[in-house]
Amino acid sequence: MPTYIILNQWTQQGLQTIKDAPARLDAAKKAAQAMGGEIKAFYLVMGQYDFVVIAEAPNDEAVAKLLLGVGAQGNFRTETLKAFTEDEYRKIVASMP
Repeated sequence: MPTYIILNQWTQQGLQTIKDAPARLDAAKKAAQAMGGEIKAFYLVMGQYDFVVIAEAPNDEAVAKLLLGVGAQGNFRTETLKAFTEDEYRKIVASMP
């Protein structure tokens, strides 16, 4: 299943309701499971981004739908990276002409 690294920044609205953020994370985990994926890890971080999520989803469309749904609530903005494992990386490189 494809892996995604999702970089997140809280909006002003998200910060004003920060005490609700753990419940929102729980809801996002349930939504990911409902679409056949999984939030594998969550990290609160310091720097340009406020938190990072590592997730798996069946395909790009599923993760886009999930992120559009949770993003529409207005609590954070995302930047999503599709990730490749080391094995996938080695296969890609080995298949190059």
